Amino acid sequence: MTDQELRDLVASLVEAQKKTELEQQETARQLRELGRQIGGLGDKFGSFTEGLALPSMQKVLTQRFNMDVIAPRLRSRRNGHSLEVDVLAYSHAPDGDAYVVEVKSHLREEALEQMRKILRELRDYFPEHRDRKLHGILAAVDVPDDLRDRVLSQGIYLARIHDGLFELQVPEGFQPRSF
Repeated sequence: MTDQELRDLVASLVEAQKKTELEQQETARQLRELGRQIGGLGDKFGSFTEGLALPSMQKVLTQRFNMDVIAPRLRSRRNGHSLEVDVLAYSHAPDGDAYVVEVKSHLREEALEQMRKILRELRDYFPEHRDRKLHGILAAVDVPDDLRDRVLSQGIYLARIHDGLFELQVPEGFQPRSF
């Protein structure tokens, strides 16, 4: 192989490497865009599930727990942090209870952790409810059996969809926990 043939070979390899890098950059850009779109779809499905659950949960909160105020999608900021709840319900009585509802399409362990965090921190973000007993309700379409048992064992209500409506599904003798 001559020096010129070697230089031409190296030059063609450099050019091929540049093309490969450009293709990799384009592939990475497409993957980021796909991830963004999938995330948006997940957000839309979550919003759809929340919209599906709200009428049913309003009925449960007013009829079973006598709640007067049912506020969906509340967010409070404090010290550079924020807390968002899907639904906060309470009665007009200043010493009445309050209920936090979190809606999930697929219940996972993270949702149970999120609920516990919300119940621990809610009074910091909504001090007007500091004297109320807080109760949690996880409303979900899909609930694995082992997680169902963990939710209930921690004194958190569980609502599942049945015939198009969300209903509380707690066993006889269930003892709700106030936080």
